[in-house]
Amino acid sequence: MRVRFWVAVAVLGSLTWACAPAPKVSQTAPGAGLNTPEQAALVEAYRTWVLAQADDLLVRTTAFVSAVKSGNREKAQALYAPTRMPYERIEPIAEALGDLDPRIDARENDVKPADWSGFHMVEKVLWSTQPLKSVSAAAQTLLDDVKLLRARIETAEIKVHSLVTGAVELLNEVSTSKVTGEEERYSHSDLWDFQANVDGSAKIWELLAPATKAADPALASTLDERMEALNALLALHKKGEGFKLYTDLKPEEVKALSASVDALAEPLSKLGRLFPAE
Repeated sequence: MRVRFWVAVAVLGSLTWACAPAPKVSQTAPGAGLNTPEQAALVEAYRTWVLAQADDLLVRTTAFVSAVKSGNREKAQALYAPTRMPYERIEPIAEALGDLDPRIDARENDVKPADWSGFHMVEKVLWSTQPLKSVSAAAQTLLDDVKLLRARIETAEIKVHSLVTGAVELLNEVSTSKVTGEEERYSHSDLWDFQANVDGSAKIWELLAPATKAADPALASTLDERMEALNALLALHKKGEGFKLYTDLKPEEVKALSASVDALAEPLSKLGRLFPAE
């Protein structure tokens, strides 16, 4: 998370939450030749996936918070990075759901000290000598916010174009912010976040790929190749069930990751012309 809440709302302006059911897409809505039922099916397939990620996030956060509140530092540290991955996969929609993103994912100095809460506040204490009881209340608030996030996703309005902007936003998140190592500045678990952001973009691409292949086979082929290349590069840094610490990467390895992310984001952004905003 960077200082990005209002940026995310602007970028993902077509993805908002509402208490009423999303309005039907017009029969003339654009989208690489997709008719209204096809667009609705694509959107609901994405919503179903996001809800599954949110369910996973809730289960993982519950276990993580339990470890924090019980004072089990070693277990909480081990759970921290895997717990965050479902959140990182669904950031485009999470960022558009009111004030939950800064409450859940703000880094230190992103918000006023009195307003700071969420994963990174707990992270700072976990990788220090401070007692975990000092963030017990913050951990409980984090869990409450994750529950609220899950509930709000049920009524989030999602449009096909917002999937494109969301996929690009996830990769821009990596190349402009996370590549600096500032996101996970205490745990150095940035590569878990990298992989999760790529996973989120990959899911969106999976849903858009059939229509893209019909409309622009060359673009689809390029995206397939570059998505595969980025995942292969990330796989080089796996360690056990997770990844190396970001501080263990050599400068040239960081540069290679950044270049690969940019190489994928460039053609991904071209999907905007196939799936324009209404």
